[in-house]
Amino acid sequence: MKNSCEERRAGPSNEFYQMNILSESNELLNIEKQENVVNQYQIHCCANLQCWKANNNSNNTVTNEDKGRTSCLDKLKGIHVMFKIIAVLVGIIITLSPFIPKIVAGIETTETTMEIEGLPSDVFFLVIPFYVDKSYLQSGDGSSQISATINAPDNDYARSSAHALVNGKLHIFGGDSDSKKIARLEDCTLNELTVRLNEERSDGHAALSIENGKKALICFGSSGEIRRTCEIFDGSTTVSTFSADWTHYYGRLGLYKNQPASVGCYDYSHQKAETLSATGWTSLPDHPKRISRHSLVALENQSLLLIGGWDFGIGYVRQSGIWQLKDENWNKIGQLLQADYAGSAIYIGRSIYYFGYYSIQRLDFTETEELQNVAQIGNQQGNYKYPVLFQTGSNYCI
Repeated sequence: MKNSCEERRAGPSNEFYQMNILSESNELLNIEKQENVVNQYQIHCCANLQCWKANNNSNNTVTNEDKGRTSCLDKLKGIHVMFKIIAVLVGIIITLSPFIPKIVAGIETTETTMEIEGLPSDVFFLVIPFYVDKSYLQSGDGSSQISATINAPDNDYARSSAHALVNGKLHIFGGDSDSKKIARLEDCTLNELTVRLNEERSDGHAALSIENGKKALICFGSSGEIRRTCEIFDGSTTVSTFSADWTHYYGRLGLYKNQPASVGCYDYSHQKAETLSATGWTSLPDHPKRISRHSLVALENQSLLLIGGWDFGIGYVRQSGIWQLKDENWNKIGQLLQADYAGSAIYIGRSIYYFGYYSIQRLDFTETEELQNVAQIGNQQGNYKYPVLFQTGSNYCI
């Protein structure tokens, strides 16, 4: 019988032979294997890892004792596979090596950005008060307040207007200069749109971003039934929607359980709170005070905060209270450092920034949204009610 492996004569003990294995990169990997003669039996592991040569019999058959020595082949097969894997991995590492520092740096940058996002020192607001030429840029930590330049048709263009974001753009609605106007801030300029409000809203109305910022709800006003009416703006058109059951002149708008809500009224001086759903307005628990000219801000836990305002029950007295509507109950959770009213407020990075008629204050919350601290970070440059607020960068329109 002709053996498929080339026959090798047995040499002396400790004879060495060399096996060549072709790697994935076509380079020869030399493995030296010491061959020992054990009990006059010599087993050769052939280069194709399949053949045996038994020297103890004449017909080149494999005995049972030979079969017991198959560990040689098993080890060589394992080594072959292992080196294939190593060769592939080395190739990948060499290919990616120029990019590894950038990948690591990118991960570190992302982690750092997540940690510092929303810190007061990194937050800035454009503030447009009664008069456009008094606009300024305010830092969240109170370290800076510098003038900003905003262009508008008239200097009192934003006076008594309401504001909200629609598709990421700042819009103002109504006001003293034109009770039906809608204007959009673009490149430091307030540009009036051709679309207009359905109702005259010159004073005491409110606006709120809804439907994940795609639309704005504009409600209320200073006279008659307008004090109950609402409409929705989608960026190009306005459409009327449900009217509230109660008047909410200076009652403001905020989100409670992800639905619009309003509290109190200026001239009727009631304590009524309501929320708007897909089927209309429904009652919420009355506020403990006959409140108006406050600010409403939603927390992520779906509760609603009411900040400052006037208490008509004791004669138009400015308030410092911070109230929370949660699980259908009103509770006072803290107070401002300085009583104030007619303020605009915005919630960013676990802090509420409150721009009141007189003062600018920051309310800091824990990760579980418990009130932790109140700090005064500035003062208004004049007596301005409900200034327009817009979060910006540190050099916006300066």
